[in-house]
Amino acid sequence: MPTKAYRNIEFLTSPGARTLRILAEYLEPEERFQRERIENVVVFFGSARAPSRAQAERALTLARRRQAGAEEMGRLETCLRLAGYYEDARRLAQLLTAWAGQLGGEPFVVCSGGGPGIMEAANRGAAEAGGRSVGLNISLPHEQQPNPYITEALNLEFHYFFMRKLWFVQLACALVVFPGGFGTLDELAEVLTLIQTGRSRGMPVLLYGRGFWEEVIDFGALERWGTIDPQDRELLSWADTPEEAFAFLQGRLAPLFSRRATT
Repeated sequence: MPTKAYRNIEFLTSPGARTLRILAEYLEPEERFQRERIENVVVFFGSARAPSRAQAERALTLARRRQAGAEEMGRLETCLRLAGYYEDARRLAQLLTAWAGQLGGEPFVVCSGGGPGIMEAANRGAAEAGGRSVGLNISLPHEQQPNPYITEALNLEFHYFFMRKLWFVQLACALVVFPGGFGTLDELAEVLTLIQTGRSRGMPVLLYGRGFWEEVIDFGALERWGTIDPQDRELLSWADTPEEAFAFLQGRLAPLFSRRATT
């Protein structure tokens, strides 16, 4: 018996069916978000390497007991600094999710890249507040497992980075960017470009951890060199505590959701 084309796995996974796979990574998430009534998300970006404070403290204690070398101790102490951002992301996700519950109708949910570190912290905080959250994972050669705190029906995995990025922006009403590496920088730059060029709806972009970001990126230098306009820096806001970040986001998002309630 001949095999129907849509059941031919050899064809569907071949270079010739790439367009179909790309389309599937748009249509399947779209159908799922509609079914689950997800209309807005607050996206958390940040390092996959940030451990929880308990993990970082445990590793540091064990290293001290066995008198680890200076290089290892320095690395573990840096991990402990990153762990503070893990806990802050977790707390901010709790605050946002609890507020969404108070608004009624779940007007937004927390969304992360679905992996460990800051991503896990965001999904974990949402779960601890009794809410749902989205995880947009990516298949990598060194497999990135989805963290256990994502809502099962909202746990997605992508093959194509650009389709995953599309879904980060498609439903985003706000973006919170915690300290991170190349992936975080890439995501931040892409979203800022989309907003700057009018290809995305405007949204608050909050950089969390001013000390980190001012050390890593000199936004003022971009303006001084004329590669961005002065008003482009207004696309960015800053926060250093979960409460400060929550107050900012609440102030920016409350009018949006009050308008939805009256339409």
